[in-house]
Amino acid sequence: MNHLFFLREALKEAEKAFSLGEVPIGAVIVKDNQIISRAFNRKEFLQDPTAHAEILAIREAALKFNSWRLNDCILYTTVEPCVMCCGAIIQARLKTVVYGVPDKKFGGVESLYSILGDERNNHRPEVIKIEFPPAEELLKRFFKILRK
Repeated sequence: MNHLFFLREALKEAEKAFSLGEVPIGAVIVKDNQIISRAFNRKEFLQDPTAHAEILAIREAALKFNSWRLNDCILYTTVEPCVMCCGAIIQARLKTVVYGVPDKKFGGVESLYSILGDERNNHRPEVIKIEFPPAEELLKRFFKILRK
């Protein structure tokens, strides 16, 4: 798998969020080396606290497969999934999660909690963290503009 290729695709989604004034996080779901779904944060636009990129990508993939089970799929997300998204990842039975930037305030994979690796869960996806400076730079730029 070319993890960087798919993280760059998720970054394209994050850039869309940035351009709309949303926190720039993007996600793609991949099966058999093909992108199945794409999404970016739309929390502000939809006024929906669950409209995170990961949740929206999971919903779209489930609709395409007409199944909530995404067993053989990989989620690529620019930023470490939050607690809510980790719950959805487990429920969707995603095979692997690849992310680029830790989230010290909301991270559910390693920064605050280790939900995906918790042995009490009936499903534990593989987790791959890849340093991805472009996503971190986009986040920093977004919050710098927001503070002005």
